[in-house]
Amino acid sequence: MTITKDLKDTCLKLSLEGRLDTMTAPELEAELNKVMDGVEKLELDFSKLDYISSAGLRVLLSAHKVMSKKGGLKITHVNDIVSEVFDVTGFCDILDIE
Repeated sequence: MTITKDLKDTCLKLSLEGRLDTMTAPELEAELNKVMDGVEKLELDFSKLDYISSAGLRVLLSAHKVMSKKGGLKITHVNDIVSEVFDVTGFCDILDIE
């Protein structure tokens, strides 16, 4: 998985490319832990994300909990495969998905 960062003031956009699964979820978690302190708003761009597993969902849930106390977490450009995972797991009711 490739993670591209775009930080503007206190707004961070992370664009993910590839698969967010058991092997790559720790990479996203580590990146989020490094940058979350000064971030007020977090956007995750999933336009190039092919797949998400339960390990990826766990990282998103942790980020959502942290960011809900700040400016929030928004997930954008979700494809049909990832959207179906969000629907089946109920994450579509928890996360702000555009």
